[in-house]
Amino acid sequence: MLSPAEATARVLATARPLPPETVALPHAAGRILAETLVADRDFPPFNRVAMDGIAVSFATWAGGQTEFDIAHAQYAGEPARPLPSPQQAVEVMTGAVLPAGADAVIRYEDILLHDNRARIQIPTPDAAGVNIHHQAADRRAGDALLRAGTRLGPAELAVAATVGAAELAVLRAPRLAVVSTGNELVGIREKPLAHQIRRSNVYALQALFAQAGADVSLFHLSDDVAELRDGLTKILGAGFDAVVLSGAVSKGRADHLPGLLRELQVEEIFHEVQQRPGKPLWFGARAGGPVVFGLPGNPVSTFITACRYVRPWLRAVQQFAGTPETAAAAEAPQPAVLTVDINFKPQLTHFVPVRLTVDAGGRRLATPLRVGGSGDMMGLVGATAFLELPPEPAVFAAGSVWPAWAL
Repeated sequence: MLSPAEATARVLATARPLPPETVALPHAAGRILAETLVADRDFPPFNRVAMDGIAVSFATWAGGQTEFDIAHAQYAGEPARPLPSPQQAVEVMTGAVLPAGADAVIRYEDILLHDNRARIQIPTPDAAGVNIHHQAADRRAGDALLRAGTRLGPAELAVAATVGAAELAVLRAPRLAVVSTGNELVGIREKPLAHQIRRSNVYALQALFAQAGADVSLFHLSDDVAELRDGLTKILGAGFDAVVLSGAVSKGRADHLPGLLRELQVEEIFHEVQQRPGKPLWFGARAGGPVVFGLPGNPVSTFITACRYVRPWLRAVQQFAGTPETAAAAEAPQPAVLTVDINFKPQLTHFVPVRLTVDAGGRRLATPLRVGGSGDMMGLVGATAFLELPPEPAVFAAGSVWPAWAL
């Protein structure tokens, strides 16, 4: 039976970067940039006024003149107008072009302004340039601003807009089919009978994968073998990058998926991992088609194995070729200090839902939550991570440090 690390390596070995596509800038949020954006001009493109106030000649001010007649006003968005005389000042607004001939800006708070005349009330600084954002201080024309492989968030989209990138080359979003199975499951709008429950795993997975940048489609198949075969045949041939199945991968009489997947030319890469919850995890790939994750059906097992194995795969396929970051690094767990003792005797890696907090010393603390087995979906409410505890020792002491995977 594989360890979680061995299973992860086999999962990531199937990951191939997705092809690029061009999208309009408003639709590029969260996507991976597939081109390098360069500055089309200097940042800022002119000497920019950084404070509302007056612009003066620093040499005149340093020479002892502290009262200046206001020649005119310069607003943001107006063409530049020069300082007519070194003995005068120009009233300026934040974002305006600095008038030629001026090389210092004094804030309104530091002057007395009366009858179109300004009196400076602060000492002269050591050098010119006060309250001026100089041309090319941030970037020069031709500088790389955003490199291929960057995930586009709000700040990155603002930079793209600044250089006029109305359309962006980005990696195509991974297409995932999330499939629930089981006769006991009914839709969320239905009233379940005494022997039924509403479908919930697929909505947790949809939210998790959407946060990871995937385009997710939901399906449900019953335990009938013929329906499973027909449904899986269509889903496997529908152009998805990955198919994520919830349930029917263990060893019960109704767990038909492993056999059906082999029948449908999905090569089994592994079945079962040395872990709890989630031991029955199944993974395979179809030549020329999608990879397939068969997640155990109990809610805690489903969600934790999705975080531990599917999400790193999603990160890997969205990694632009040639970027130094690896999927493993991007999804690496962070160390956390266990706050209570945990006893766990089975020789299996143990995944423990926890709530993370930070103490006054900056340590990340992991407090286990009360979970009534892998079927207790309420046990995940309030969890922010899960600890990965190794098969040994049997007692994990409070104060010991273990890897914590974010939920």
